[in-house]
Amino acid sequence: MGGTTADASSADLMVDLIISLDGYASAEGWPGWWGLEGPEYLAWLAEEGEKGYTFLLGANTYRLMSRMSEEAEAQGPGFSEDEGAALTGLAAVPKVVFSSTLQDPLTWPNSELVTGDAIRAVAEMKRTRTAPLSTLGSLSLCRSLLTAGLVDRFRVVVFPVITGSTGRERIYDGYPDVKLEMVESRTFDGRLQLLEYVPTVLSGPPGSGPPGSGPA
Repeated sequence: MGGTTADASSADLMVDLIISLDGYASAEGWPGWWGLEGPEYLAWLAEEGEKGYTFLLGANTYRLMSRMSEEAEAQGPGFSEDEGAALTGLAAVPKVVFSSTLQDPLTWPNSELVTGDAIRAVAEMKRTRTAPLSTLGSLSLCRSLLTAGLVDRFRVVVFPVITGSTGRERIYDGYPDVKLEMVESRTFDGRLQLLEYVPTVLSGPPGSGPPGSGPA
């Protein structure tokens, strides 16, 4: 892994994203998962939920997801049965929230607030914790962690939609150049594509930097 790799880390960190084919995290007017979740994908999500991840997120994602979780718990309108179950289940999952504006105590259960530097805090978590770490939304946090060389796995599930008119939250804007070595791929329900990589952050296109800066 490129950047400031922590070779002796105990806890692996994964950036985990769902995206449209054109690289958006969501789209205005579309339902959750773009309405394309199926039984294989939902079963896989349930399996992933048993792996004991601690989720890392920023303040904006915390505010959004905690509100949605509360609304789903109250059986509010606007959520499918599967989406509501996924949202309410997040309350039981350990979460670390990075923010200089939020204050303790956080109302979403099992949420720990970190007000200091996120990069230093995550590097320390990787050294001292054993449970796997995964991001939850939080696109700017994902970008910062990747740039800092702290990400062990980069995973996306690609949904077969192009949301050129309605897409929101462009995922890859501001990213460095990154080499990706595929370590897993899978298709869910004949339409969703999981792609998992080991990332290496580059200083520029291969061959453009000083010796040793590009991929091997």
